[in-house]
Amino acid sequence: MTRVDFYINVEARERIACTIAAKAIERGVRLFVLTADEAQSERVDRLMWTFAQLSFLPHVRAAHPLAARTPVIVDHATEPLPHDQVLLNLTDATPAVFSRFERLVEVVSLDPEDRQRARARWKFYSERGYALASHDLARPAGTAGRAGGSSDRTAARG
Repeated sequence: MTRVDFYINVEARERIACTIAAKAIERGVRLFVLTADEAQSERVDRLMWTFAQLSFLPHVRAAHPLAARTPVIVDHATEPLPHDQVLLNLTDATPAVFSRFERLVEVVSLDPEDRQRARARWKFYSERGYALASHDLARPAGTAGRAGGSSDRTAARG
């Protein structure tokens, strides 16, 4: 069953997606960054090219010929799905394909409306029996969140 982690109090959702992608690559974990639309896919794509000063985060779109061999996929389209390891949700909705992944990472900003939508997703997963954890990025490292939270400040563990 899919493990669900909520990373809350995130100042910049797209930027934390890059941090999580870097950790995933470092740990050999494959990541699918699900964006809301083409515009957000383009923003995340550009950010991944410039995120690290001396390198870039290798990534492609889901339909790209190298998607099966690329560690990070950034797309708003969920077909085809080149892997089923970690799904990072940057949308406001529960992803229809989340249960096909080993792990789902929900990124929640400081915006009150975003937090409200995230609460609805938390409730959705909870009512269906998914293992949930909350990680508060505003807290100092080493303090746990609710529902078995972790001191790990990024979400790329496999």
